[in-house]
Amino acid sequence: MEPHREDTSDVGATRDDDIVPSAPPPERETSLEISEPEEFSDLRKYAAEALGTFVLVFSAVGTAVFAGTYVGQLGVALAFGLTLLFLVYTIGPISGCHVNPAVTLARLITGYVTPVRAVGYWLAQIAGGLVAGIAIFAVASSLPAYDRAADGLGANGWGAHSPSAVRGPLGGVLQNGYGLGATIVVEVLLTALLVFVVLSATDQIADVPIAGIAIGFTLGVIHLIAIPIDNTSVNPARSLAVAFYQNGALGQLWAFIVFPLIGGAIGAFVYVFLFGRRYGLRPS
Repeated sequence: MEPHREDTSDVGATRDDDIVPSAPPPERETSLEISEPEEFSDLRKYAAEALGTFVLVFSAVGTAVFAGTYVGQLGVALAFGLTLLFLVYTIGPISGCHVNPAVTLARLITGYVTPVRAVGYWLAQIAGGLVAGIAIFAVASSLPAYDRAADGLGANGWGAHSPSAVRGPLGGVLQNGYGLGATIVVEVLLTALLVFVVLSATDQIADVPIAGIAIGFTLGVIHLIAIPIDNTSVNPARSLAVAFYQNGALGQLWAFIVFPLIGGAIGAFVYVFLFGRRYGLRPS
């Protein structure tokens, strides 16, 4: 009688009922999410928005004030576009990188942020912009040749305050530049364009890793269009930041608050209509 032998013919073989479906690969996490997996606090979001708005205003408007005569309108447009581009990749994961009250309004309309958080974002953006305006003025004032009345501080304006106004050799305005009608058109249309690109480029069906490129270059093109008209706002926080330092700017500031916000709302509604929903990649 032969000793009993275990059947090992299928040892190591794989049976269909032994196959365990592999788990989907985990989503990539940032180092901060690994160490602190909870969502970013509101305080951090507000701080990111304040910092981002400060950087945008100081870098881009500062380029216009300090280096505008050297780099020209193309250089100023690139300063705005490239600054927003790198901000998207730096503070975007924290706050969504609104750095613009019009964008926050659009995010509120589309359900990204609550009304309470939207108010916090607006306050943070205004604060960051105002601090940047103070910093720009402090630097500009240290130059003996700087004349606040004549040189201004990159504020927005129309008519006699439009960059296209013709000025005489003694500083007076010989001919007004683009009027209020042109300002309304460009601020509404171009803010709507910017907001639509922001929402659509960060939608869940978009190629999100390149969203910053689309958003940044959109802002750059917008400035190429509108700098000669009204110095380009499309961002109430940017306009408010420097209006105090340029003669006549405060009297026209209302337009650069009202019409970019209207444009932001239009951009949000266009996004909702075309994409057919009120949500995108992630809330901020």
